[in-house]
Amino acid sequence: VKLFCSIWKGIIYVYNAIRKENWKKLRNPVFIAYFAKTIKYQTMKNYFNLTGYVAVVTGASAGLGLQMAKAFASQGANLVLIARRQNLLEENAKSISEEFGVEVLPLPCDITDTAQVQGAVRATMERFGRVDILVNNAGTGAVAPAEEITDEQFKHEVDIDLFGTFVCAREFGKEMIKARYGRIINIASMYGLVGNMIVGSSPYHAAKGGVVNLTRALAAEWGKHGITVNAICPGYFYTPLTKETLDTPSFKQYADSVIPAERYGEEGELDAAAIFLASDNSAYVNGIMLPVDGGYTCV
Repeated sequence: VKLFCSIWKGIIYVYNAIRKENWKKLRNPVFIAYFAKTIKYQTMKNYFNLTGYVAVVTGASAGLGLQMAKAFASQGANLVLIARRQNLLEENAKSISEEFGVEVLPLPCDITDTAQVQGAVRATMERFGRVDILVNNAGTGAVAPAEEITDEQFKHEVDIDLFGTFVCAREFGKEMIKARYGRIINIASMYGLVGNMIVGSSPYHAAKGGVVNLTRALAAEWGKHGITVNAICPGYFYTPLTKETLDTPSFKQYADSVIPAERYGEEGELDAAAIFLASDNSAYVNGIMLPVDGGYTCV
């Protein structure tokens, strides 16, 4: 409405100037600058509008998944929240729906179980009839020296972080291929790009490194279907999984020495990256790894 009013106001201004043959008025730099700025501002406000879109977020019971789900809702997207803890999903769905006025479907699901993921796809399509955005956020983190990591720990890490990401991408991707549109955002990690010297977490590095190259592979395969596949590589953010480690004095000292920003990521600082990659305006951005890490990977 504001954009329409601004354009209408400009049309009237031009019409009156022409009617009175006041050509100087048409060349008024103040009017030209104001009119151009108004149109640009009103248009920019809608750059990342997700109203009517459907975003599926895994690992949405807490932490970064819940934060990104709220970010999408703030832009008007309807949501499908996927995680294993049903009580938290239902609480989050109710809270988000009340706060942002969007539809939210909570779906308990184990992403490593193909049948359950297929059921989540069916439920999504039955409720909304479409899926536009998928955020593969669910994950875990095994922490121990490599020589002490058990086979079970390594397999569990890869199963959730890498295999689960693939299963969700494959099953929801089938619907995106039919629609010839989709935005898939894989939550990898800066640890998928580099190693670290403070705490042993080799299974996590391996799994997230796999997510990084899986992202490239799917982007190359599915670009022809109008689907973009990108990854966000977060640095150190507080989540229920990381808080205990990040709060230790030794880790804080280490972080200050290796992060140019000299701090951990704060709540909401991942939102802009997720919203951009989920939007129509990222259509020509495909197969990238976007670190949001305070500069950790630049040094």
